[in-house]
Amino acid sequence: MGNTKSGIVSKEILEDLKLNTKFTETEITQWYENFKKQCPTGRISKEEFERIYEKFFPESDAQTYAQHVFRSFDTNDDGTLDFKEYIIALHMTSTGKTTRKLEWAFSCSTLDKNGYITKSEVKEICAAIFKLIPKDELSALPSDENTAEKRADKLWTFFDKGDNDRVAEGEFIQGVMDNEDALRLIQYTPGK
Repeated sequence: MGNTKSGIVSKEILEDLKLNTKFTETEITQWYENFKKQCPTGRISKEEFERIYEKFFPESDAQTYAQHVFRSFDTNDDGTLDFKEYIIALHMTSTGKTTRKLEWAFSCSTLDKNGYITKSEVKEICAAIFKLIPKDELSALPSDENTAEKRADKLWTFFDKGDNDRVAEGEFIQGVMDNEDALRLIQYTPGK
């Protein structure tokens, strides 16, 4: 099944990734070679993924957020990411269209994967995002966003829902697309 040469990405996976990402064949091939060097087994465990995330956020606690990200991309729920899942994750988080990124953000937020998010799920993901913010940047946050709870409450108001209501994926995407502040609240970009 697939390509028997371990150093070459299979044609099937290559074609699928070319169709579903903005990456070129050359980029995918280079990513695969690097992936095989870093992960000779062809899979990334949750712990390895967390270590990768910690390198991107060295001044923060990235573990909780990395766990949510990992869960959202482990599409077959086997506790690892294969090359295809890894490249889709890379694409979605770096070069994907805003709506695709929001679909991904929604999948990160729906902890039980039931197709909806609740206020408690928003609080949990906001807490994970908040841990990414280095302590020296926290003092610069507006007073209505300077804790994870306040950030979640502010975000939830954009959906015009009660505390016990839930938000479907389409509502989530539209609510965030309609409000710049909502988009800012569901992400953290490290300062330069």
